[in-house]
Amino acid sequence: MTNPALTAPTVRRDGTMRALVSRHYGGPDVVAVEDVVKPAPQAGELLIRKHASVVTAAICAARVGKRLATRLYFGLTRPKWPILGTNFSGVVEEVGSEVTRFRVGDRVSGTSATNFGAFAEYIVVAADAAIVLTPAHLSDAEAVAVFDGAVTALPFLRDTACLHAGQSILINGASGAVGTAAIQLAKHFGATVTAVCSTTNLELVRTLGADSVIDYTTEDFTEKTDAYDVVFDTVATSSFSRSRGALKRGGIYLTTVPSPTILLQMLWTSRIGPKKAAITFTGLAKPAELAKNLSFIAELAESGEFVPVIGATHPIERAAEAHRLVDTGHKTGSAVLIIGTEQ
Repeated sequence: MTNPALTAPTVRRDGTMRALVSRHYGGPDVVAVEDVVKPAPQAGELLIRKHASVVTAAICAARVGKRLATRLYFGLTRPKWPILGTNFSGVVEEVGSEVTRFRVGDRVSGTSATNFGAFAEYIVVAADAAIVLTPAHLSDAEAVAVFDGAVTALPFLRDTACLHAGQSILINGASGAVGTAAIQLAKHFGATVTAVCSTTNLELVRTLGADSVIDYTTEDFTEKTDAYDVVFDTVATSSFSRSRGALKRGGIYLTTVPSPTILLQMLWTSRIGPKKAAITFTGLAKPAELAKNLSFIAELAESGEFVPVIGATHPIERAAEAHRLVDTGHKTGSAVLIIGTEQ
């Protein structure tokens, strides 16, 4: 499936929908609400009327297009996907023929990690895409926040680090979307959690289950020695070289931000030395794998073991403000974008 073709008119009419569009690379002001063609589902597809999404650091990096690697994927001179956004939550409005997994009226949440398009009132996705029924007790805003950082944190902790009971983990950037999810997932897996964040968020990370906290404005966790089985840097303000001493023998350093350095370190530490460095490309997971991860997270949310953390909520008309917030690198939890009204 590809994004619907964009049209120039800004006056709402039948057959159109509102969407947040960025036709050029640049700062937050390049995003604007426009009327675009409303998609229609084909056989085996769903049309979802969306109510909420999230603005993430990865989406903002795509909007800016500063790095060559970003341009190679998203378009050298201008964006190939003018409608960005991955996570969404809403209601199934129409189903194509052959769809049996979902029905009209189902509340669903999901992620469109390769085709994007979540920053619009409607999206068409395959019935076997990365979507699940939304936990009944969550609003759509809460649902996108629950799945926001968790779809990244879960593969890092469960699959790459193989985190388990009795281990210790330090989470750097613990008050962001990935960090707040990582705290809750690490506690689910039975680990002892040390959370690193600013002074203003110390109490937040404690309420999420952190066993101990470090205020990065007064203490440098990299000065510790042989303290952690896992160091999970969710904001890439550290490095394997700096964090290596804080790892126990056999420990692993994880980062969410790809770079030539971490790729080289992952290669040579996989063969040499007692401490490892790694990155997991969660956005490249297949839809079936993503759907299983969403189901896992949904079960934790339904049991009350995983709670959403929303730092800010913006209507789509003020999306530029959400982008500015994320660009600061200091948002708490998720920056939720309200796209439509829940029925």
